[in-house]
Amino acid sequence: GGGRMTYTGLVLRTDDGRIILSPSGTIEVLELPEGLISKPTLMWDLFAQSAGSRDVELTYLTNNISWSADYVMILDADDKKADINGWVTMNNQSGTTYTNAVLKLIAGDVRRLNPPPSSGFGGGRGGAEMMRNEALGFAEESFFEYHLYTLGRPATVRNNEQKQISLLNVAGIGVKKDMVLEGQRSVWRGSGRDYRPGEGYATDPKVKVNVLVEMVNSDKNGMGQPLPAGKVRVYKRDSKGQVQMIGEDRIDHTPREEKIRLYIGDAFDVVGERKRTAFRRIASNLIEEDFEIKVRNRKKVDETVRVVEHAWADWTIVRESMASTKTDSNTFEYIVTLKPDEEKVVTYTVRTRW
Repeated sequence: GGGRMTYTGLVLRTDDGRIILSPSGTIEVLELPEGLISKPTLMWDLFAQSAGSRDVELTYLTNNISWSADYVMILDADDKKADINGWVTMNNQSGTTYTNAVLKLIAGDVRRLNPPPSSGFGGGRGGAEMMRNEALGFAEESFFEYHLYTLGRPATVRNNEQKQISLLNVAGIGVKKDMVLEGQRSVWRGSGRDYRPGEGYATDPKVKVNVLVEMVNSDKNGMGQPLPAGKVRVYKRDSKGQVQMIGEDRIDHTPREEKIRLYIGDAFDVVGERKRTAFRRIASNLIEEDFEIKVRNRKKVDETVRVVEHAWADWTIVRESMASTKTDSNTFEYIVTLKPDEEKVVTYTVRTRW
């Protein structure tokens, strides 16, 4: 008829041969038919050439169980030393509990076809395997082109549980605070490498001075352990001794002896201005531009700002108020030191040909 029918996919055949589509109400049976399983289950038929006991190793992939790394850095009063704690956070949404299991985590860019949204998880062995290692934390080792972190004790990860386990604990590592004024940051980090300067090029009269924290993941610096990718939250104690968060950034998988750069925020009392003061089209494929960058220090202590500039195509600096350093084929920079309440002006002329 004209009524609306809802079909849920359930079909029943009664004892008298009738077929009922999408029945409503509660259905109760005394027992399940043979071979019918009420929840997802893996079943195997094993065949052997002869009878006897066999050791079987079962390996399989389980989705919806993931892990991530998180780090906490606490800077000292002079921003020259820091303590770092690292944690592994397990998130088990797989539908089952792993009791007294060996926990092995693979860090690296493991390629999967249509991968689940999770990090590598070294699970999959049937049953629990007791560790002979008496260590309580993670032991790291190279594994293929990745790094394997093995927890030195059995761990139970329950279904629908998040569990945090200590990964790293180092104190007194050397760090460096870096202040960077990169006026073309938004343009350059977009499609800037394909940009061609022209008459309509916009300049920003007021740009932010970025604050970065650098460190080297080296044995000499008190670290030297391959670090899985993760979020780093940076803290510092205030004048009352209380810890305050001052920024956060994310690191990629970082081998030992490599530098880590954290962009944690923008300076309040160190400000900059950047503008193009002149534009000259010398030919259809040749132009000249004049730029002026002002940097002011409103702090009560000295500061050093690294002014980073970019250029395109075939470029040459024809005039500049202070010596620059070329850092790559499209980048050069000026090191500006400022006393309290001091302003300095950097000017340069760049010629671009394409």
